[in-house]
Amino acid sequence: MYIEKDFLILGSGIAGLTFALKASQFGSVAIITKGELEESTTRYAQGGIASVMTDDDSFELHTEDTLEAGRGLCREDVVRIICREGPACVRELIGLGAEFTRIHGEDYHLSREGGHSRDRILHANDLTGREIEHTLIEAVISKDNIEIFPHHMLIDFITLARLDTKVEPGSARDEALGLYALNVTSNQVKTFVGKITLLATGGAGKVYLYTSNPDIATGDGIAAAHRAGARIANMEFIQFHPTCLYHPQAKSFLISETVRGEGGILRLKDGSTFMENHHSLGCLAPRDIVARAIDYEMKKSGDDCVYLDTTHIEGYRTRERFPNIYQTCLRFGFDMEREPVPVVPAAHYMCGGVVVDPDGQTNIRNLFASGEVCYSGLHGANRLASNSLLEGLVLSHRAVIKAASLLKKENFNHSTAHDIPAWNSGSAVDSDESVVVSHNWDEIRRLMWNYVGIVRSDKRLYRAERRIQLLLDEIKEYYWNFTITKDTLELRNIALTAQLIIQGALKRKESRGLHFTLDYPHLDDENWKKDTVLQDTTRRLITQPSSRTTPHE
Repeated sequence: MYIEKDFLILGSGIAGLTFALKASQFGSVAIITKGELEESTTRYAQGGIASVMTDDDSFELHTEDTLEAGRGLCREDVVRIICREGPACVRELIGLGAEFTRIHGEDYHLSREGGHSRDRILHANDLTGREIEHTLIEAVISKDNIEIFPHHMLIDFITLARLDTKVEPGSARDEALGLYALNVTSNQVKTFVGKITLLATGGAGKVYLYTSNPDIATGDGIAAAHRAGARIANMEFIQFHPTCLYHPQAKSFLISETVRGEGGILRLKDGSTFMENHHSLGCLAPRDIVARAIDYEMKKSGDDCVYLDTTHIEGYRTRERFPNIYQTCLRFGFDMEREPVPVVPAAHYMCGGVVVDPDGQTNIRNLFASGEVCYSGLHGANRLASNSLLEGLVLSHRAVIKAASLLKKENFNHSTAHDIPAWNSGSAVDSDESVVVSHNWDEIRRLMWNYVGIVRSDKRLYRAERRIQLLLDEIKEYYWNFTITKDTLELRNIALTAQLIIQGALKRKESRGLHFTLDYPHLDDENWKKDTVLQDTTRRLITQPSSRTTPHE
């Protein structure tokens, strides 16, 4: 079954929806998303979106704060572009109907988070992502030329290199033509053909045992892009959010950094504070420092968690400023007004990803990427709080402008659906060994947490590398022999994404930002003030004999 559109968009968070809405001015659009349209990492963003909104703030200050957080690896040109263009894009959101919290119904209430020198975080109480997601969805569904395909999961990209053995994957001649996607409800595969493809599938928090991310964050886009020959960079920089609720049933519920911005204090079990021993900004130090400090204190004391204390803050400020956080903690038996809340770090955000230029273009023609799935250079070695939503908003805006200009060119060359083979399952059969999938899934997440976590060492990384290769071999054999399912695809993707993280961590022989290793504990600007770029263009995606006729791995 072929579906042809001018624009194919993978993902329905702020990056994907922004692109879809603006691209609909220039052609037909398909939004392909793994779950419901509303289900995205954006939806769970609590803190807010950073943007210069007042006279006592400036683009220069926002740029300086971002560069400082990025530990020398930000691309300054990209930082300046996104900080400068951010306010206009935010005002467009407001024009669409996004309602951010105001003070007495007038000026916007701007909060401050770790690493920021000014109050510049717009928020909708502590449900900012949900407000933005709702606003964009309302705008998107009003467009007649946008077709939505929920419960469809990316299998692999269709590129020119797949169809022509003379074209090397990821080379200057390579081109994105479309993709294969699994309808996870019917287990049928559809072939999508498009002139422009945007990858906006979010991150890969589920690679780790403990994460603040929703279940959909399995690295699908990064893995598929790598298989297609796209350049991947800085995968070693995984941001661990310092404060997730410590409770067996809470699934690492995030407690926003803005709680500390409003005065929350981190304490040990005995009530003593500790952040002043790790950074001059104390509890408002950048996230990598706070997460590492908590990890250090927990290992030193043997305690399972530390505590976030808001009991000294007026009760109404806690209840009204953080209604969702307050009610969730109460549901798990913790009253923020009366007692400190137990917290631990959890995998939160990927600062690396698919390499793009300032217009969101990858090294594969007509393939764009935006949001957490990409590496634009905004975040460097550590993301400044609340810059993630901003990046998705601005980069998708710029990507649409660039994509539309490509379509207008008279010499725009693109293959049609008639050139692309339909999906063929070959001799694959239904599996009766689903325990293999669940077992390997659990093993990957545990080994990544234990060996490739907040603090690393070469010994742990090499151990993880050996084990992940064995698992990848098992998964590859399983994938070829049995009919694909959502679980199989997700397992394949988290395994490959885990391998990319390990490779990046082993390659970087220093400690910088979110990557800290006991074997190289110091910064090395002379040798490592550069990106860790991973690209595999030496292997071809060859069809396996007597199996599926569509090349994939």
